[in-house]
Amino acid sequence: MKRFYKDAKAAAVAGGWQVQLDGRGVKTAGGNQQVVPSEALAAALAAEWAAQEETIVPASFVLRDMADYAIDVVATDAAAVRTTLLGFAETDTLCYRADPGEALYRRQLERWEPLLAAAEAGYGVRFERISGVIHRAQPPETLARLAQRLEGVDPLALAALNTLTSLAASLVIGLAALEPGADAGALWIAAELEEEWQAEQWGRDAEAEERRARRAAAFANAVRFAALARPGA
Repeated sequence: MKRFYKDAKAAAVAGGWQVQLDGRGVKTAGGNQQVVPSEALAAALAAEWAAQEETIVPASFVLRDMADYAIDVVATDAAAVRTTLLGFAETDTLCYRADPGEALYRRQLERWEPLLAAAEAGYGVRFERISGVIHRAQPPETLARLAQRLEGVDPLALAALNTLTSLAASLVIGLAALEPGADAGALWIAAELEEEWQAEQWGRDAEAEERRARRAAAFANAVRFAALARPGA
């Protein structure tokens, strides 16, 4: 598609902020008004449009796509997204460790235990730690408390959380990434610990490394989206 506008800017509108192209408000892929809660996010969305050259590159609209997903999908059925996220809590990757004494276990303990312990202290819950891959249910009280935590997450943050949690296979990491000042790089290192371990043991494959790079970028973009979408940002 050829670029069809000259000017892209963020403007205050009823209910928040919106990108305007030559004075006309942008809509989502689903036809809804793309109104976001913060000026910072609207400015970043406008920057994506402003960066387009003669031909528009759809794949470059990373933030726009996440905003559209939040407005068109998450806002219309947030309960379904929360249910999916709680499923990750039941099988959170941080809870599944190698056998004690193994080198991988020691690395998991070093990188994962502080995150899990912080979540337990912050949310007033207890997680079951498991050595091996046999599923063990998490305490019902833990899942109930996490469900309450998710109720307070707005649609835009929930959209980012869905991406973060899916990439990390961990709701604990996803929620940590939503916190102000979250270290996206450190959290991603924890999320891909086992993939890095396998690469160290068996060597690095170019295709696998490219896939990891794409996933790392998607994680960082979701962290950035959540920070920009925070009211007052």
